[in-house]
Amino acid sequence: MPGKMVVISGASHLLWMVFAASQAFKIEILPESPIMAQIGASVSLTCSTTGCESPSFSWRTQIDSPLNGKVRSAGTTSTLTMDPVSFGNEHSYLCTATCGAAKAERGIKVHLYSFPKDPEIHLSGPLEVGQQVTATCLVPDVYPFDRLEVALLKDNHLLKNQEFLEPMETKSLETKSLEVTFTPTSGDIETVLVCRATLHIDVDEELRERETTKELQVYISPKNTTVSVSPSTRLQEGGSVTMTCASEGLPAPQIFWSKKLEHGALQPLSGNATLTLIAMRKEDSGIYVCAGVNLVGQDMKEVELLVQEKPFTVEISPGPQVAAELGDSVMLTCGVRGCESPSFSWRTQIDSPLSGKVRSAGTTSTLTLSPVSFENEHYYLCTVTCGRKKLEKGIKVDLYSFPRDPEMEVSGTLVSGSPVTVRCQVPDVYPLDRLEMQLLKGESIMKNKNFLEDVDKKSLETGSLEMTFIPTTEDSGKVLVCQAQLHIDELESEPKQRQSTQTLHVDRRESDKDYFSPGLLVLYCVSSLIIPAIGMIIYFARKANMKGSYSLVEAQKSKV
Repeated sequence: MPGKMVVISGASHLLWMVFAASQAFKIEILPESPIMAQIGASVSLTCSTTGCESPSFSWRTQIDSPLNGKVRSAGTTSTLTMDPVSFGNEHSYLCTATCGAAKAERGIKVHLYSFPKDPEIHLSGPLEVGQQVTATCLVPDVYPFDRLEVALLKDNHLLKNQEFLEPMETKSLETKSLEVTFTPTSGDIETVLVCRATLHIDVDEELRERETTKELQVYISPKNTTVSVSPSTRLQEGGSVTMTCASEGLPAPQIFWSKKLEHGALQPLSGNATLTLIAMRKEDSGIYVCAGVNLVGQDMKEVELLVQEKPFTVEISPGPQVAAELGDSVMLTCGVRGCESPSFSWRTQIDSPLSGKVRSAGTTSTLTLSPVSFENEHYYLCTVTCGRKKLEKGIKVDLYSFPRDPEMEVSGTLVSGSPVTVRCQVPDVYPLDRLEMQLLKGESIMKNKNFLEDVDKKSLETGSLEMTFIPTTEDSGKVLVCQAQLHIDELESEPKQRQSTQTLHVDRRESDKDYFSPGLLVLYCVSSLIIPAIGMIIYFARKANMKGSYSLVEAQKSKV
């Protein structure tokens, strides 16, 4: 029995030694497995011991780099806190506990990641049917990006997928993007664009996958823009017009009206589909533009309006040109038709003084020039204003002076074969350059003269024509005519031609007269008595022969 007791006692001592050894100095670190810490967050590593009442702790990295954290030890526990976590915390950390001569060490690996935000979806522009657009999915501040996978989907249809497997040269936060270019169709209206980003790390699923959706707003650029006009595009002054514009598109285009100005600039008028213009004026004529506009474009339609002025006419009398004799009175009359209340103004073309009296009443205005003088020789303009319209008519006033017949003077008595000078003068003529003079003998033109020389000033002049000729006895009884013409076509009541006449009496020269001697004169007288006596004798002889006898006494009786 004693031997059995010894065996039992030895076995018990051995079991106690094993139990005591099992309750010896131990160290643990939490969390137990490698940890994934998000950059910017706070992470604590806890090191604890058993089997030692008063252990001492120390922390270090495996490569002896700075801890970049705060250590706090109390009792059998020591904590290393990293707040905030940064790239300097991505290490294998070792916790060493010392209890007397015993030392224990435990390590843990800290991995970092950054995946703080949902992806962002960006479009290169509005989605227009038929026009290419680029969709970009951005994943900001990612680490490590070589674990990132991004997919872009339209509804459940995968457009593109990409894994970013390129090596990382440095530790840094990266923004990665995925681009897809596609052409929207009308079938894409109200579809959803999905950007899904997955960071393949050992964390909970909700932390390693992020997703953003964007409902597609598809647009159709404005088209088929139309304009209706009532009553017409041709209008009278004072009238009104209504123009209605319509345009197709998605979203429905907004309508804008404008008027095209010079050089193509547009003057905004209205943002309504209907544009009404009232009390139209001439200057309202022009091109009006309707534009259908939405986010992706515009479509224009032009319409031209023509505003016609109320027709009125201006007449000026006595005509477009009038000739007035110096010293007389002339009245210019300006009349209007088609305007109830016109206003009149008179002026000369060179804006010289009118030198006349204006009188306006109703639709007529007169300008009276009396007496007419050289300062009245102008082109006169009558300006008529009716509302906003102006019309102008002109009349030219030409002056003339041609008051008397020509004066004709012969230098002396007309003697056959002797030269004589005839002078013809026309006094107080204006304008002299329009004067023509002729000297005629009978119907034969002896001399003609036109006064075409320039006259420096306006004045009354005397035109003269002079000619020397040799009369003959055949010229006696002929008429010498001095004829003057003033060539002004506007002359009506006054003669264009004046003339003076003189009958020619030409004397013979002394050498041409007949010479009678006294003997011849006696013979002439005797012969004039004898010839009648002979005639009577012959007569009575014939009478006697017829009766057979002849008695002079009887003959004389029968005569009685």
